[in-house]
Amino acid sequence: TNDMDNYSSEEVDTWISQFCSMFGHDYFVEVTPEFIEDDFNLTGLSSIVPYYKQALDVILDLEPETAVQPTDIPLVEHAAELLYGLIHARFILTKQGLHAMAEKYEENCFGSCPRYYCDGMHLIPIGRFDSPGIETVRLYCPNCNDIYLPSSSRYLNIDGAFFGTSFVGLFMKMFPEIDRQTKQRTRDQFQLKLFGFRLNEAAPCGPRMRWLRCWPSSKTDMVEYKKCEFEIP
Repeated sequence: TNDMDNYSSEEVDTWISQFCSMFGHDYFVEVTPEFIEDDFNLTGLSSIVPYYKQALDVILDLEPETAVQPTDIPLVEHAAELLYGLIHARFILTKQGLHAMAEKYEENCFGSCPRYYCDGMHLIPIGRFDSPGIETVRLYCPNCNDIYLPSSSRYLNIDGAFFGTSFVGLFMKMFPEIDRQTKQRTRDQFQLKLFGFRLNEAAPCGPRMRWLRCWPSSKTDMVEYKKCEFEIP
């Protein structure tokens, strides 16, 4: 009986906790079972994810109503990961999910901006598309407003749809102190100089990165922009 008591007192890892603790899954937070059990939160996912019912049972650690064929087990496992990722994208838009992601942001789990002038600004995961299978996750810098690939290859298989296009905007709105952090850092671009004089921005050896970041502000600039976009200068 003592062995049984010890076994029952031990916390058994759920599928969700195991998934989030896997190598390369640091970006994910644990979605609460209550959120997943609410059918409203899963609206429309059954038409996207194959083996939807079986995958949902796997995520919630439920016994399937009908036994899964051995040949289908890898397919169901893959479907469970896809389903969890899409649920995750919705969960992090909730207050609870935003706070969970904020903890990871504060701990710099997503890394820092590689740009020198951003002074180590923490990055935020973002997806450029909400549909899965198009592009992997990117990292957004609130200071330079640019996106980057994760520095480690371990994150290059994470679908960007698992974070979605709306998360960063809501995250910034929820935590305005991030915007204050960006104002404490300089947004300056590096200025190349020759004998102490700044080079003309239009010069071939001028600060091209700054020029490329600028959006045309006049009709003349727009004409020049289109010419440079489709022709070799």
